[in-house]
Amino acid sequence: MAMVIKNNMSAKNTLNQLNRNNKALGKSLEKVSSGMRINNAGDDASGYSISERMRVQVRSLGQDDRNTQNGNSMLRVAEGAVQSDIEILRTLKEKVINAANDTNTDEDRKIIQREFDQMIEQIDDNANVTYNGMKLLDGSNNHSVLHPGTRTAFVNQSFWEGTDENTKFTELRDKTGNKLDIQPTDTVTISYVKQGITYTQDFLVKAPHPNPAFPPIDLTFRELARGILRPEFQLKMPVTDEIGTDAAGKKVYTADHKPAMTFTATDPGVEGQISGLTFRITDRYGKIKHSANNVLNNFTEQIRAEDPSPDNSIVLQTGTKSNQAVKIGLSDLRCTSLGLKSTSGPTLRISSREFANAAISVIETALQKVTNEATNIGAVESRLGMTSNNILTAQENTQNSESVIRDADMAAEMAEYTKNNVLQQASQSMLAQANQNGSTVLGLLQ
Repeated sequence: MAMVIKNNMSAKNTLNQLNRNNKALGKSLEKVSSGMRINNAGDDASGYSISERMRVQVRSLGQDDRNTQNGNSMLRVAEGAVQSDIEILRTLKEKVINAANDTNTDEDRKIIQREFDQMIEQIDDNANVTYNGMKLLDGSNNHSVLHPGTRTAFVNQSFWEGTDENTKFTELRDKTGNKLDIQPTDTVTISYVKQGITYTQDFLVKAPHPNPAFPPIDLTFRELARGILRPEFQLKMPVTDEIGTDAAGKKVYTADHKPAMTFTATDPGVEGQISGLTFRITDRYGKIKHSANNVLNNFTEQIRAEDPSPDNSIVLQTGTKSNQAVKIGLSDLRCTSLGLKSTSGPTLRISSREFANAAISVIETALQKVTNEATNIGAVESRLGMTSNNILTAQENTQNSESVIRDADMAAEMAEYTKNNVLQQASQSMLAQANQNGSTVLGLLQ
């Protein structure tokens, strides 16, 4: 009888089961150790792909938040310099108001002028404040200004709505229709500042014509523009709601779209900028007519003079996609741009009462410019704060969604690990038993 030796199939089957249990135990151990249900693409290909995209999104949002924080830090540096400018300009206004008082002598005004000049230099120092080596307020980070730049525009809406360039000064009325009581014998004093130089001129409301053959000239805004302010100013005629053109080349209108008296600087840019346009009406005895002055002195700067420049705005990347960014343009806050100093160096003069009086309006306009810049910076800071909050919310929600897809249920995985561990031990025991049975048979054949 032939002897047939068969394979130990029980042991082989048990070994296969042991290998499967070892593999399952390894998977369970990996999940328990990492805390993740998906450790590689083989665990769940689609889930792995979605999870990886979400992880990229989470990390990108984290960098976006850091960008907003860095942007806020930069803006706080700029804001500090602007706040310093505001405080300096407040002090300067006190000084010029003091200089405009005739209790001071010309020598007193010279002393005030020296202090005045030092404060102006400090404003230039503030404009050169830096963040990470980048100057912030010197005009190098402004929005685009189209060629040939913008022109200073002074607007007055305090006149009767029917007032135009041909209305006589003696017929001027305020917004409610009350006459300003300007007489033919009154004197009009006009002052303004260009390139740090104060220009002042007096003339009669009704002045003799240069040619005796002609009747006296009744002053109108048209005559004023023709004979007094040219070539520095142009009166916008006819009187409309259109003020001028802004830095982007768009037309600027009055807020209520009602006609306004508008004087525009003849030349564009900082070189042609006009500051502190003021009027003063006095009677034949030199007494100031306050009611008329309150109306005539309500010319406010509506368009600021800026030099042509490319778009050098600061861009803060605050999104995970291209061009998801916050764009920040910081104005030129140097003394030349504020009208406190000429491009060639001389500062605003307050050496006489007339000069000091004109300087009050210049500083008031400069203070308005700086205050507006502080408002703009504050608005961007607020926006970055809201952007940061939105980013953190999106990051948290994305991370939570990724966790649902990829993270392990530790209770379930521990139960699975325990089961696989028991199965492995059982398989090992069965394998040993199967091998033992084979050995017993071989022993019987001896």
